[in-house]
Amino acid sequence: MTDHRQLTVDLFNHTCSLLDNKNRTTEQDEEMVHAALGRFSESKYDAQLYLDACTQNEFNDWDIPFAYEGLAMSCVKNPVKEKQYLAEARQLGEKVAEEDDKQWLFTNLDEITAIIDGK
Repeated sequence: MTDHRQLTVDLFNHTCSLLDNKNRTTEQDEEMVHAALGRFSESKYDAQLYLDACTQNEFNDWDIPFAYEGLAMSCVKNPVKEKQYLAEARQLGEKVAEEDDKQWLFTNLDEITAIIDGK
């Protein structure tokens, strides 16, 4: 794996672990934002690749909304675009059949929205 791809994977996984932490501190919220800001162009590229793969293939019903979630996280410097991607993820998320998958998606989207609203 190329260095930038590995870094993107590492930052994504670290951010997810922070999102899962229900007792997250203010410093950890800021750490998530900095992780996204530090590599937002690579994460946007990777999220777009994911979305393209989803639309060109028969992925699971939750993949496309999560691709939009990734695009939203990559647009931290453009709140208008970020909110558009979140809205698209929410709209598509309503069509997710498996309730656990849908709940996981909406939990993530709610946490991202809370971070945006707290900026």
